[in-house]
Amino acid sequence: MKLAVLYHSESGNTKQVGEIIAAGAEKLEEIEAKCMSIDDVDEDYLTEAKAVIFGSPTYHGDISWQMKKWLDTEAGSYDFSSKLGAMFATENYLGGGSDVALLTLAGHLLVSGMLVYSGGAGEGDPYTHYGIVTIKDGDAEDQEKAEIFGERVANKTKEVFA
Repeated sequence: MKLAVLYHSESGNTKQVGEIIAAGAEKLEEIEAKCMSIDDVDEDYLTEAKAVIFGSPTYHGDISWQMKKWLDTEAGSYDFSSKLGAMFATENYLGGGSDVALLTLAGHLLVSGMLVYSGGAGEGDPYTHYGIVTIKDGDAEDQEKAEIFGERVANKTKEVFA
């Protein structure tokens, strides 16, 4: 079962967190995860994926303009309806707007007809009310949370689509 991590990254932080999330997802049998930039989308893989985790850096308290542009102009080329969607964000400091970025991504996923999943509080620690957030590429604790988030999204993907 395929899971895609689709991100935009200028500094490499969001890419690195996306790779950690994908590695967490691949801990589950039957899950194949692929991390890709919006600048280099594997169209076939994205089409076949049952779940897509979107990631963006936080700029000026929201998603990057590049991710916004991709969602507005390119996302319509794919049928995301009935896929599982999740999101993550990176920021340079606490209070940098990552909650707004996650909610912006969630809005786009909902408009696309995706089943949006965050893990929430029901899974216990780490609590991911909207999605995972790291400061830059994350310290060891943040990276562990990102890996767990990937596992949780993969588990939910198997639960929904198996």
